[in-house]
Amino acid sequence: MAAQIRLRIELGELRPGDPVPSARQITREHGVAIATATKVLALLREEGLVLARPGAGTVVAARPDAPPRAGRSDPELSRDHLVRTAMALADSDGLAAVSLRRLAADLGVATMALHRHVRGRDELVRLMADSALADALPTARPAGWRAQLELLAREQWRVYRRHRWLPHVISMSRPQLLPRGMAHTEWALRATGGVGLDRETRWYAALTLIAQVRGVATNLEMQAQAEQDTGLTDEEWIESQEPVFDRLAPGRYPTLAALSAEGDVDLTLDGIFEFGLRRLLDSYATLIEDAARRPG
Repeated sequence: MAAQIRLRIELGELRPGDPVPSARQITREHGVAIATATKVLALLREEGLVLARPGAGTVVAARPDAPPRAGRSDPELSRDHLVRTAMALADSDGLAAVSLRRLAADLGVATMALHRHVRGRDELVRLMADSALADALPTARPAGWRAQLELLAREQWRVYRRHRWLPHVISMSRPQLLPRGMAHTEWALRATGGVGLDRETRWYAALTLIAQVRGVATNLEMQAQAEQDTGLTDEEWIESQEPVFDRLAPGRYPTLAALSAEGDVDLTLDGIFEFGLRRLLDSYATLIEDAARRPG
């Protein structure tokens, strides 16, 4: 697999700056595990043929015949460039692929050069999460508490779909120091100001909304991984399991069997997000209406 990509570069089919197949594409096209596909790209990086570029994934290096520039300290390297490169790597190959050593190889610098910008991988991942959340924070606040909360939730869902590793980084029980994450909480709390809810309910409403979106989003990476590993979409996989379900369900799960017999339901992660968001905001509306009816 590495030889095929190497040959395409040598023949000029893939030119400097062109994207090369991602680990997920290699997995899908060759039917190998994601770990094997990641090793293919790692080998090409070690040879200096490819590098990671923020927003573009892995691309052909500018000088494919030159050796890697390990050990060099690039004065133009900034923390933002490092974070964006790491985010692009996580988007294409998963968060587990992000390491300071690999980023240093991709950027053509010594690993120690990265420590001028981050203390270690944990800090780098925190900066990646904070940068991603910045892209999800709405810029304008619409009128009405419901419109404001719905906009925030949709922006978060959009960014989670773009960065499938992100929901696995964010903790609800032990919040990290993420200034942009705090801005999301601030937005949600402000949305319920002046509608009659008490302080505790406003906190629960804000954090439950954020947790609802994140909870559904934790399935996005697993969904993509399963599709790569099996080569089947969710719908195709479900169809392949129908004979097993038909044998098992009628006796042990009669309600499941009865509902399934009435026809298919298009259950998707996007649909679950939409249903959950609507029902959650409906419940908030009930809380607000009850608060308005209470005397004084």
